[in-house]
Amino acid sequence: MSTEQEFFDWDNIGNKGFGEGYSAQEREEMAKLYDETLTSVDEKEVVKATVVGINDRDVILNIGFKSDGLVSTSEFRDLPDLKIGDEVEVFVEEQEDAQGQLILSRRKAKIVKAWEKITGAHENDEVLTGIVKRRTKGGLIVDLHGVEAFLPGSQIDVKPIRDFDVFVGKQMEMKVVKINFANDNVVVSHKVLIEKDLEKQKAKILENLEKGQVLEGVIKNMTNFGVFIDLGGVDGLLHITDISWGRINHPEEVLELDQKLNVVVLDFDDNKKRISLGMKQLTPHPWDSLEGDISIGSKVKGKIVNVADYGAFLEIKPGVEGLIHVSEMSWSQHLRNPQDFINVGDELEAVVLTLDKDERKMSLGIKQLTEDPWTKSDVLTKYAVGTKHKGIVRNLTNFGLFIELEEGIDGLVHVSDLSWTKKIKHPSEFVKVNEELEVQVLELDVDNRRLALGHKQLEENPWDTFESVFSVGSVHKSTVLSKNDKGATIELPYGIEGFAPTKHIIKENNAQAEVGETLEFKVIEFSKEDRRIILSHTNIFNEEQAEETAARPKKAAKAPKKAAAPKQAPAEKSTLGDLEALSALKDQMNDDSKNDDK
Repeated sequence: MSTEQEFFDWDNIGNKGFGEGYSAQEREEMAKLYDETLTSVDEKEVVKATVVGINDRDVILNIGFKSDGLVSTSEFRDLPDLKIGDEVEVFVEEQEDAQGQLILSRRKAKIVKAWEKITGAHENDEVLTGIVKRRTKGGLIVDLHGVEAFLPGSQIDVKPIRDFDVFVGKQMEMKVVKINFANDNVVVSHKVLIEKDLEKQKAKILENLEKGQVLEGVIKNMTNFGVFIDLGGVDGLLHITDISWGRINHPEEVLELDQKLNVVVLDFDDNKKRISLGMKQLTPHPWDSLEGDISIGSKVKGKIVNVADYGAFLEIKPGVEGLIHVSEMSWSQHLRNPQDFINVGDELEAVVLTLDKDERKMSLGIKQLTEDPWTKSDVLTKYAVGTKHKGIVRNLTNFGLFIELEEGIDGLVHVSDLSWTKKIKHPSEFVKVNEELEVQVLELDVDNRRLALGHKQLEENPWDTFESVFSVGSVHKSTVLSKNDKGATIELPYGIEGFAPTKHIIKENNAQAEVGETLEFKVIEFSKEDRRIILSHTNIFNEEQAEETAARPKKAAKAPKKAAAPKQAPAEKSTLGDLEALSALKDQMNDDSKNDDK
């Protein structure tokens, strides 16, 4: 036994407190020895701890400090098999609280470690695994080792995602693409992992790409002109015209998003950036299996799939169409808008007019289903010369108008056959399109399908009467209707019109007659055959002046009876000369007037 043991008072040890019976130096040495047995611990650090006790509320942990720490059992739910002696990582919040207790947290230790992993993964471009907790606006919230990260909807997959809920609760691999330490925000992406795999697939697909190759793809986007197909990292366009042999207005009529389908490569550019795909090309063309009973003259049934300005297309079966030209829709000679006859969706019957299976073309007609009105047995009697009819004005031209008496039976009314009395320059002055007009048949040519019609012939020719009323030399009070460089149109009694050349509308004061002015006009020419009356206002006062001038010399010759005989002879000679000159002048004026009018 050592000397220290021999002098140690073992009986009184229980009656002394810590340090009692020791000198101050001894107590200081003992405290120093005790402190050296403890682990150095700093606050706000993650340390390893040993489980030294477990009860219903807490887990007792020893971190080598002078006191043990307590952590709620709720922080160990992920370790259901936890037992005494196990080591775990904890976060030192405080070495001593107000009660001198060591404050530890396993939850905060996990968060610190999680941030270390997230930061390291971001710096080293590593892949992390997280669990999708819930959906949020614009994407998903992912649990990355206890830290909530945001996975945008655009970063979930290479194709658009329409239902985010299917990912909730699932485990996903992702990469950290952005960290905002100020707000503790983490943005991750699953798409970048897919894109890396797709790049390999894309390179392989493009390397082996060739026309005629059949590939499997998934519809990733749909537009009104076609759909975009994901071929495994490479996108191709399936145009709407290459989806089906039949006509469709929108791809959604036969396809849907995310649908898998086989397509054939139709074409691609040199860089293989634009790939044209086809779907209908994987099936035989409907024209190749067209029934043999379809031939020229046979009747077919179908549905109108398109209406254009020139006609309509009748679909007999998907991919087999025929054109009904507007001229084959009605026996009428006047072409109208096809929509006046047919609308898209109409189901009707037609007759095959031409058929070319090699060119895959067919022309159809629907008017052929009814009898041609020109071939009816009664057409010669119904439209005999002199018969009267009513019809609808369908078209106006410079030379006349076309009137439809019945569908397919049209006739021409020449502009000269509209009125006996009015000078009509254009039919629009007399009638309008779609107005009803009564006519009389002037000429019938069944072989050439022509009808000459007249409107004025419904009345007797008034020019037989006008010949006596407007005889040459007769004077009538008339009104100036219009003027041009050649002369003026004059309105005579009974609504008839005449014409006065420019030099014949000069008034006595040398001014021209104006439009709307009413004056006396003399008839200087009348032609019943040409229905022409030439008038003159100037001749009225010119002839009166000529007569007065001719009369004056006669009175002068009788008056000077007291004059000497030698002076009378020259006066009589002068008078005779004047009369002859005036007479010649009058004849010349009349001749000039007739020549100008002509």
